[in-house]
Amino acid sequence: MAETDREKFVRLANKRVNNALKAIELIGNLSNRSNYDYSQEDAEKIFLALSKELKACRERFSNAGGKRENTFSLE
Repeated sequence: MAETDREKFVRLANKRVNNALKAIELIGNLSNRSNYDYSQEDAEKIFLALSKELKACRERFSNAGGKRENTFSLE
């Protein structure tokens, strides 16, 4: 039996959200000052980039919009 659109959505959403949560946890690990040197400005840039992408994702679900290409760099 073929996978339904709903089943595919649930399978992929579970995998992708769990991957995103793990990636955010790893970003949080960068806050360890004994291992990393960063400025408050660096941290704010990270949070701004994450907030913007989360907002864009939410809008795509509301509007069923298209893809958005996005990259991040502190420099």
